[in-house]
Amino acid sequence: QVQLVESGGGLVQAGGSLRLSCAASGRTFSSYAMGWFRQAPGKEREFVAAISWSGGSTYYADSVKGRFTISRDNAKNTVYLQINSLKPEDTAVYYCAAAEGQFGGWVTKAHGYDYWGQGTQVTVSS
Repeated sequence: QVQLVESGGGLVQAGGSLRLSCAASGRTFSSYAMGWFRQAPGKEREFVAAISWSGGSTYYADSVKGRFTISRDNAKNTVYLQINSLKPEDTAVYYCAAAEGQFGGWVTKAHGYDYWGQGTQVTVSS
């Protein structure tokens, strides 16, 4: 099993920024593709961003393109999500996830991931 712990969430004003972190342990972090998902109350969990095991490929949901940046530091066993120009609709619990497979169409689907963190709350006020 892989353990994932998110941090960096908080309450911010619209237009502000946050940097979320996901620290991994239990297995070799660099061998996994990583993703970020989010879930607002009463809504389905939705894909946000993904990054390949090497960091060479990224993929973003249309709703966050140009505002969010996913990155990873394999030496630190950590994946990041830089969130800029926050909007109230970005309010959600943000989850990181790890997948044993390589990049494919599955990276945008929650069922494509094998391990999940507990989430960190991001709240954006208007």
